[in-house]
Amino acid sequence: MELTEKTLSSEKIFDGKILHIRRDTVLLPDGNQSFREVVDHPGGVCVLALDGQNRALLVRQFRYPYMQLLRELPAGKLEYGEDPRQAAIRELREETGAVPGQFDSLGELYPSPGYCGEIIRMYLARDLQFGETHLDEDEFLDLERIPFAALVQEVLSGEIRDAKTIAAVLKAKILLGL
Repeated sequence: MELTEKTLSSEKIFDGKILHIRRDTVLLPDGNQSFREVVDHPGGVCVLALDGQNRALLVRQFRYPYMQLLRELPAGKLEYGEDPRQAAIRELREETGAVPGQFDSLGELYPSPGYCGEIIRMYLARDLQFGETHLDEDEFLDLERIPFAALVQEVLSGEIRDAKTIAAVLKAKILLGL
């Protein structure tokens, strides 16, 4: 059975600094029409950085949509057309001061495919050298180091709820056998 939907028309609903929202009319596989509200987002990156003692670098910051402090991997938004690998290295350096000697992809994550086109690229950084942090002017966070095994337990217990952090940690756990 053909499952693809065809876009018949598209209407901009909101055009913000980061998010762009549109309402599309689509032709369904059965010939009927429906609507899709889509959030266009330039994408993001996150980095699981492990120091020489196998401790993960986490940032703790206030996340306004949830009105909570969350602990998560260093991460950031891409600019449209920006190279994700370079953006991830930049974000890691800005938020933690770390520069990786080894930097590997952990793949991509589609955080909410029902309505959002965001793709988060995940990376693993090791062989870290540390320098100064350079936070954005509207960015406030605390840096923490946690043994990787303890971080895995926090993910499994539900203490860590951030999707990109959960995915990157569990992928690294399986791929590295840690």
